Amino acid sequence: MKFDKHIFICTNQRAPDATRKSCGEAHGMEIVDAFKKKLKQRDLPIKVRAQRAGCLDVCDFGQTVVVYPEGVFYVGVSVADVDEIIESHLLGGIPVNRLVLDKSKF
Repeated sequence: MKFDKHIFICTNQRAPDATRKSCGEAHGMEIVDAFKKKLKQRDLPIKVRAQRAGCLDVCDFGQTVVVYPEGVFYVGVSVADVDEIIESHLLGGIPVNRLVLDKSKF
């Protein structure tokens, strides 16, 4: 099946003694579940898949979500941001700027 939008949510968990943060510690699976539940509840005019992902390599900026095909990286995402990402980005085509990774910092 071809999807119009594909959402990857980092659920990576590092060892407790790791030097870098890990998105899985920041409720990664809760965000995966929230996207899946909210997408299923809606009768969207597009085909969307949300799934967990391994490390997306920007863990230092907080919980990471990537939306393709645009390749927009969202950081510091919480469950409370899921509705806004669905409405603004997936349906409206407008990324949620306050959550978009500042690539100059990467």
